[in-house]
Amino acid sequence: MTPSDHPVVSRDRWIAERKALLAREKELTRLRDQIAGERRTLPWVRVEKRYVFDTPQGPRTLSDLFDGRSQLIVQHFMLGPGWEQGCVGCSYMADHTDGMTVHLAQRDIAWVAISRAPLVEIERFKRRMGWQFAWASSNGSTFNHDFGVSFTPEDMAGGEVYYNYAMQRFPHDEAPGISVFYRDEAGDVFHTYSTYGRGVEVMMGTYDMVDLTPRGRDEGGGAMGWVRHHDRYEPAPSREPAAGSCCRSHD
Repeated sequence: MTPSDHPVVSRDRWIAERKALLAREKELTRLRDQIAGERRTLPWVRVEKRYVFDTPQGPRTLSDLFDGRSQLIVQHFMLGPGWEQGCVGCSYMADHTDGMTVHLAQRDIAWVAISRAPLVEIERFKRRMGWQFAWASSNGSTFNHDFGVSFTPEDMAGGEVYYNYAMQRFPHDEAPGISVFYRDEAGDVFHTYSTYGRGVEVMMGTYDMVDLTPRGRDEGGGAMGWVRHHDRYEPAPSREPAAGSCCRSHD
């Protein structure tokens, strides 16, 4: 259905249909609350490996990235060594971050982006985009591979990689994701959760707003096809969908 052929009804009819949809929206809200509770009851995995990251403050371990807090959210940002710029979709995710971090801190949550690119390349792209959030380089460590967002040539040789908890085709050797960690009072770190594919939309608050509008995402020509780096949008964006993001959403 397109806006040009959309039904137009009386206010009373609209209210009746809106209330029916509201009942479904409340079902979704309750289901989200239920799933959030189930997520919190997942078992944890102790992180035994000592990961060291390159940061503007010098080398830091995974435990250091908590910055004194007990919870840590990591955005696995697709920026590989030698890349000219970060993934469009991951950048779209990151555009929502700076406004969140002050609020996350009030819930005892630290936040950091981690990429495999060397720190100098990360810092160059970060300056271009005007971001302030923490961003570390995992270059030289196995962190990205261990958490399922980077793939070796051997991984990709068979045509499929293990991503989002299943073997599937993926067009790049870097992939998007979000991982969550907990640090206890003894300093032990635990992996509590990771989400990939369309799960990363949890960071894409703009999509929630877009989904409220009559045209919605309008992505028939390719998932995230309209998204650009925020400094690369045309003044009057075309309505025609483009080819799609480098990390276009997968189910």
